[in-house]
Amino acid sequence: MEHITLLLGIVIITALVFDFTNGFHDTANAMATTISTGALKPKTAVAMSAVLNLVGAFMSVEVAKTISKGLVNEEGIQPEVIFAALVGAILWNLVTWLVGLPSSSSHALMGGLIGAAVASAGLGAVNGSVVVTKVLIPAVAAPIVAGVAAMLATKVTYRLNGKIGQKTSAKGYKAGQIASAGLVSLAHGTNDAQKTMGIITLALVAGGALAPGSNPPVWVIVSAGMAIAMGTYLGGWRIIRTMGSGLTDLHPQQGFAAQTSAASVILASSNLGFSLSTTHACSGAVMGAGLGRKGGVVRWSTATRMFVAWGLTLPAAALVSAGAELIMRTGDVGVTAVALFLVASCVAIWLISRRQVVDHTNVNEAASDEAEQPGVVTTAIAAVAVPPAAGTTAAVTDEDLKATIPAATANPATPTAPAAAV
Repeated sequence: MEHITLLLGIVIITALVFDFTNGFHDTANAMATTISTGALKPKTAVAMSAVLNLVGAFMSVEVAKTISKGLVNEEGIQPEVIFAALVGAILWNLVTWLVGLPSSSSHALMGGLIGAAVASAGLGAVNGSVVVTKVLIPAVAAPIVAGVAAMLATKVTYRLNGKIGQKTSAKGYKAGQIASAGLVSLAHGTNDAQKTMGIITLALVAGGALAPGSNPPVWVIVSAGMAIAMGTYLGGWRIIRTMGSGLTDLHPQQGFAAQTSAASVILASSNLGFSLSTTHACSGAVMGAGLGRKGGVVRWSTATRMFVAWGLTLPAAALVSAGAELIMRTGDVGVTAVALFLVASCVAIWLISRRQVVDHTNVNEAASDEAEQPGVVTTAIAAVAVPPAAGTTAAVTDEDLKATIPAATANPATPTAPAAAV
C-alpha cells in the first residue's frame, strides 16, 4: 500500500464517510418505487440494492478518472483541499436527507471540490470545459431524457396492456420492477461509488502517495464499494418516502418504466465518463412515469422544492468547502476546528432527525403535509383527457378515476359527475 501520512489517512476516512452518506442518501433512486408499489419489502429492497451497489463498483473506473484527473488540476492541490471539499459535500447530503429532499450527492461532491480548489489556488485550478461538458450539461439533460423516456414507456405499457386489466398486468410488472430496481442499483454502484474512488485517488496524488495520472488502486475500489454498500443497506427512508409517494402515486407499470429508463441513462453516462447525478435521472424518470399514466398526478410543490435543492447543491457545497479551506490555512488548529465542526454538525443533524423517525416500518405512510390537490397543469390535462371506451371500465382504478375528475372528488355534493365520467 502507498505511504500514507496522518492527514492523508484522515482525508481517506472522511471520503469513505461521504461514500457512506452517498449510499443511504441515494437508496431511494433504486428502491423507492419498488417499495412504494409493494414489489419488495423495505428491508429486502435495501439489502438487494446494497449487494448490487457493491458489484457495480467493480465494473468501471471511467467516472473516477473524470473526478481524479479532469475536474481540477492535480498540481497544487493539497490533501487539505480534498478534506474541505468532503466537509461541504457531507453536510449538504445530511441536510437534504433530514428534510427528505433527493438532491445530488455527486454535485455536492463536485461543488465542494470546486469551491475548495478555487479558495486554495484560484479559478485556474478548475477545468471549466470539463465542468460544463461532463457536469452541467448532463445535470440538465439527465432528468429530461430520463423523464421523456419514462413517460413514453409508461404510455406504451398501458396501451399494450389495456385489454388485460390493471390488476392482472400489475402482478407481472411487480416482478419486472424487482429486475429493473436491481439494474438501477448496479448502475448506481457503477457511477456513484467511482466518485469516491476518484476523490481518494486525487488525495493520494496530492499527498505524493501516487504518481499523477494514476488509476484508482484496487484497495480504493474495494473500500469505496463497501462503504456505499453499507450506506445503502442503512436505507435513506426519508428520501425513499419522498421519491416513492411524495412526487406522484405510482402503479407497478409506472415503476417498471421509470426504473428501466433511469438505469439506461445512468449506464450510458457511466460508459461515457459523465459524472451524472443518479438522483436527477431517477427523479426525472419518476415524474415522467407519473405524467405518462392518464390522470396521473405530479405533486409540483414537492417537485419545485426538489428543483430548488438541485440548483443550490453546487454553490452551497462550494461555499461551505471554500470556508473550510480558508480556516484550515491556519494550520493544525484550523484542521482540528473544521474536523470538530463536521463531527458536531453530523451529531446535531442526527439528533434532530430522531424527533420524527422515518424507517422501514412507516416509510409508505404519507406525511401530514404531503397531501396535495392536483395542480393547474394536471387538472387541465385531466379535463381534456379522452374518457375510457365502453367495456373498459374494469381497467380503470379508483386512483385513475379520482385523478381524472378532481373537481368531483373535491366536491362530493355533485352526484352526477362520477356517473358521467364512468
